[in-house]
Amino acid sequence: MDKNVMFHKFVTFTAAVHQITNEMTKEVKLEGITPVQYKILEYIAVSQPITLSEISDCMHMSMPNTSRELRKLSEKKLCEKMTDEDDRRKQSIRLSEEGQAMMNEVFKHMESQFIERIAQVSEQELQEIEHALELLQRKVFY
Repeated sequence: MDKNVMFHKFVTFTAAVHQITNEMTKEVKLEGITPVQYKILEYIAVSQPITLSEISDCMHMSMPNTSRELRKLSEKKLCEKMTDEDDRRKQSIRLSEEGQAMMNEVFKHMESQFIERIAQVSEQELQEIEHALELLQRKVFY
């Protein structure tokens, strides 16, 4: 197997994932939330609790910029910091109740669009897709 060809398929796949994600969320009304702030909330939602540096690394943002965006999200009551009981210097970030409710609505909308996209897929193909997603998660996106 030509790994170079596989890599190009991977790049095409990841670009398509970003494009589909944007299409699935473009109709969602997020009042006063910038696209960067949405991406931060989405990342927190699937990875919480998470640290400032993990968000900074994932979003390719400087620590000061990440901190500023998190402060804005905290002011909007969408996320909150938690202090580690054992080491008070360590803080992690999670969604607040309001932030979790907002992301639940976004994911509910995305799920309905996903269901539409796979409506005509056979049961066997659905199983193959599920297996492929699990394999990608385990071997590539770990």
